[in-house]
Amino acid sequence: MPLPAAFAGRLRIPVIAAPMFLISGPDLVVSCCRNGVVGSFPALNQRTTAGFADWLDEISGRLDGADKAAPFGVNLVVHRSNPRLDADLAAVVERKVPLVITSLGLNRDLIKAVQGYGGLVFHDVTTLAFAAKAAEAGVDGLIAVSAGAGGHAGPLNPFAALADIRRIFDGTLVLGGALSTGAQVAAARMAGADLAYLGTRFMATQESMAPQALRDMLLGASAADIVYTPAISGVHGNFLRPSILAAGRDPDDFNKPASLDFGTTDAKAWRDIWAAGQGVGAIDDLPATGDLCRRLADEYEAVLADAARLSCRGLIAHSG
Repeated sequence: MPLPAAFAGRLRIPVIAAPMFLISGPDLVVSCCRNGVVGSFPALNQRTTAGFADWLDEISGRLDGADKAAPFGVNLVVHRSNPRLDADLAAVVERKVPLVITSLGLNRDLIKAVQGYGGLVFHDVTTLAFAAKAAEAGVDGLIAVSAGAGGHAGPLNPFAALADIRRIFDGTLVLGGALSTGAQVAAARMAGADLAYLGTRFMATQESMAPQALRDMLLGASAADIVYTPAISGVHGNFLRPSILAAGRDPDDFNKPASLDFGTTDAKAWRDIWAAGQGVGAIDDLPATGDLCRRLADEYEAVLADAARLSCRGLIAHSG
C-alpha cells in the first residue's frame, strides 16, 4: 500500500491529525510532527492570509532541525464561497508546504501548483462519486471521511468506504471515522487504509485551541451524544448533542423554534455548536499531544505484535 515517499522514515504511527476549524493551531501541529504524526490545520483558522502565512513560517521555524519530524499540512477550502483561496494558495506555494488537504470542491490548477513544487494533495471525500471525481483530477491521496467522523461526514461504513474507493484508486488512501485509539489505527491499516485520520481525539489535548467547555463536554460524552444532521451547517455532519441543547435547539426536532430556556439563540456552527465524532466515547483524559502520540504508537505496535503472534499460531495449527 502506497505511503508517499515524503513520509518515509518520518512517522512513528501512520496518522494524520485532521485539520479542525477553530481548534488546530501551531502548538498542536508542531507537537504532532515532533512526535511522528502528521499535523495539520485549516488556513481559515487565521482571519487573514497574512496571519496564515505567519503561522506557516512559525511552524516551519519550530520544526526546522527537528530530527525526523513528520511533515505538516494545511487545509484549503476550494468552494467558491472562499474568497481567500488564491491568496492562501500563493502563500502555500511560496513556502512549499509538504501537504495540502482540499475540501468542498476540486481545483485542478491548485493540484498542479502544489504538485509542481513536489507537494502532495489529499482530498476529503464523503461518497464514492466524489472519490471518483478527485481520482480523475489527479490528487495524490483520498481521505475517506466516513460515517462517525466529526464534522462533515459521509454515510458509508468506514470499511465499506475503503473497499469501494480502493477499487477505483491506487494512490494513498486515508480513513477517517470514529478512530480514537492506536488499536483502531491498526484495524484501519489491516482493512486497507494507508493512513488514519484522527480529529476528535486530538481536539481533547492540551495544545488544541478548544475552549474549556468543549474539552469538558468531550470527557463526558459517548457515541449516543453525537447527532448526525444537516440542520446545523447545511451539510450533513456530526455534532455534540449537549452543545446543540445549550444553543437552544432541540436535537430531536430541528423544526422547533429556538428556545429561550437554553443559552444564546444566535449560536453558530463550529463556534458554539461543536462538532465531534462517534469515537468520543474512548476519550477520558486531556493529555499533552506528545503523550497522546506516544500512547497511540504504543497501542498500535502492541496490536500489530499480537496480530503477528496470532498469525503464527494459526500457521502452526494449520501445519499440524
